[in-house]
Amino acid sequence: MTPRSIGLDLARRDGPAKVTGTATYAYETAVEHPAYCHPVQATIARGRVTRLDTTAAAALPGVLTVLTEANAERLASTEDGELAVLQSAEVAFRGQLIGCVVAETSEIARQAADLVEVSYAEEDHETELTADGSYDADTTGDVESAFAEAEFVVDQTYTTAMYHNNPMEPHATTALWQDGTLTLWESTQGVHPTRSSVAEVFGLDTSRIRVVCPYVGGGFGSKGMPHANVVLAAMAARALPGRPVKLAVTRQQMFSLTGYRTPTIQRTRLAAGRDGRLSAIAFDVAEQTSKVKEFAEESGKPSRTMYAAPNRRIAHRLAALDVPVTSWMRAPGECPGMFGPEVAMDELADRLGMDPIELRLVNDPAEDPESGKPFSSRNLAECLRTGAERFGWADRGPRRDGRWLVGCGVAASVYPVNRMPESTAVIRFAGGRYTVDIGAADLGTGTWTTLPQIAADALGVPVDEVEVRIGDTDYPHASVAGGSSGMITWGSAVLDAAAVFREKFGTDPADGDEAEGSVSENPEEEHFAMSAFGAQFVEARVHADTGEVRVPRMHGVFAVGRVINPRTTRSQLVGGMTMGLSMALHEQSVLDPRFGHVVNHDLAEYHVAANADAGQITAEWLDEHDPHVNAMGAKGVGEIGIVGAAAAVVNAVHRATGVRVRDLPVTLDKLLVSAPRGF
Repeated sequence: MTPRSIGLDLARRDGPAKVTGTATYAYETAVEHPAYCHPVQATIARGRVTRLDTTAAAALPGVLTVLTEANAERLASTEDGELAVLQSAEVAFRGQLIGCVVAETSEIARQAADLVEVSYAEEDHETELTADGSYDADTTGDVESAFAEAEFVVDQTYTTAMYHNNPMEPHATTALWQDGTLTLWESTQGVHPTRSSVAEVFGLDTSRIRVVCPYVGGGFGSKGMPHANVVLAAMAARALPGRPVKLAVTRQQMFSLTGYRTPTIQRTRLAAGRDGRLSAIAFDVAEQTSKVKEFAEESGKPSRTMYAAPNRRIAHRLAALDVPVTSWMRAPGECPGMFGPEVAMDELADRLGMDPIELRLVNDPAEDPESGKPFSSRNLAECLRTGAERFGWADRGPRRDGRWLVGCGVAASVYPVNRMPESTAVIRFAGGRYTVDIGAADLGTGTWTTLPQIAADALGVPVDEVEVRIGDTDYPHASVAGGSSGMITWGSAVLDAAAVFREKFGTDPADGDEAEGSVSENPEEEHFAMSAFGAQFVEARVHADTGEVRVPRMHGVFAVGRVINPRTTRSQLVGGMTMGLSMALHEQSVLDPRFGHVVNHDLAEYHVAANADAGQITAEWLDEHDPHVNAMGAKGVGEIGIVGAAAAVVNAVHRATGVRVRDLPVTLDKLLVSAPRGF
């Protein structure tokens, strides 16, 4: 395949529809005479519902039905505790669904939900994560002896906060049961995975369910798997057969119903000699999960492979608590897991009197420390060197600019190359044009634009002669858009379909000719370790009197293989870096352990970085050729932009002030307390 369309800086095909408001999202689906569903949620952290009186709610004019555990249908599968909606009177966390009201309008449904009277038998609950408890450790070499013998040791504990995804479009569903089939217009990162999950819960053949989602207003992982709201909407629709039911999760409800990133407590230890070479790495991390469904963040993953050290200990503690279900958030594992180690590397460089870039270069491994395999490509060193030159690292401070203290920081990024094992594409020719059908998703990542670029090169035709149809289970099976795997997986299926098409019909096909192709496993994975790498540079300014932190510059250099579309790639990388900036300075879900709920559960109090918070954020990438990852040579760009960003901010703040903040977010109180006599 000769890249002609791949690499072009094409505008998004879905852009005009989105900016003119004609792109249809799940809740906006045009259906006749819809009803509206509003959840009733538990107000205790653990216990049992002893009385649930719906009399007043049901009597409100406009109310169509009220569903509770007492009258809701029995689901075919309750194996997934999160999706076992209204199947028991037990309450496993505050905010859990215990009922819903379906009414003629959303306002009536909401008012009626408030009229439902609930009594509980409350039990003691546990909602606070601690580092105390047993760890599941994976050890290589003699870690403790290496620490005992090392000339330089860093032994610190770092914490990341609880984070909630807040896409602009909240989780929303329009559901319709009709003639024994269920149609879900759903805001999801995967129509086929959603259909499979719903089919299992309701005991239906997948042929009786259709999931439609042409556009998604952001997801960042939170829409990668269906949550309880999807099941509730389907149950409400089944209670009113033939009538569509709409359910939009409110911003406040998202903080208990649609997943979040666990807080982490990371004890990070590094041992090194005077030359900076690491002799040991130990990373013990505590994370939480819900008692009703286990989800592990696996924050220790990047420490297995990031730097060379003959002795390594990676240990996880997963604490099951009476809290809502944890789930995917951008770069699960790598994002929080690179915070402690990358700040610790900065602390080690300080003790050694060594440039932190040089310290990372000294410890850049020639092969994967975990598997012993060679890397298919590893250009972390080039990212660091290029970034240092572009950013002006030599003038990194510290310095003063009036009352502002200025310093720069750096951190590394990594994210594995992922390819899902199943996806299928169908290519059809008609009227001089090619159409690609695949049930893929575009959650703002650019799939509508980049898949035609891949198909065009695979077919050897101009990109204007190719269109795609995605976001519908009526199209062939496609994997979830997650883990930076979407374009790699779906693109590989498209390449296979194009090859089959050309083999069957040549370069002069007739109208109606079509061929199917699927993704296959990559045999090169047996021989190579595959990851994308990057380096993030940050300038921080801290006001000497108030402790206010500003970040006027961020620059990222990434090695992500071949870039399919520079415009969508830059959007993904800069978006990830901005999300990392937000993680570093603003985002924190504050859970009240007395009641087990997040108190700052809206955008008025859970601050997400806005334009005013972001200065100049730029991203570039190396011209990297990796023939082993896939035929396109692409590594995925959705996650890596956020990885390392928060550590780079913390390192820059330390450079500017001399204050080391080890608990995110970096707020002015932490800086002022650490410098009580001023900077």
